[in-house]
Amino acid sequence: MAPGIPSDFEQQVLLAVWRLGDAAYGASVRDELEARSGRPVAQGAVYITLVRLEKKGLLRSRIASPTPIRGGKAKRFFEILPAGTAGVLAARETMERLWEGLPEPAKR
Repeated sequence: MAPGIPSDFEQQVLLAVWRLGDAAYGASVRDELEARSGRPVAQGAVYITLVRLEKKGLLRSRIASPTPIRGGKAKRFFEILPAGTAGVLAARETMERLWEGLPEPAKR
């Protein structure tokens, strides 16, 4: 994989965080991925990927104050960083170059 280009699932997680803005935390990211992809996504895979992306410097997290609704548990919110945005844009440009000039698929 080219340096600076996140894996496919990392791209999906980054795009979900970017789309969710201030509301991006583990469960909301999973829900966004499932809603947009139409496929189930393992919560553990999302959390592991969020942590990995933060270690790579593509995301930043913050812990919010505990809420009474969640039994006093604090949510960890994520924010996409400029390096994360650059990574998904680079991936998009690469895919567009790969698609460029391909013939239309044959109709069945």
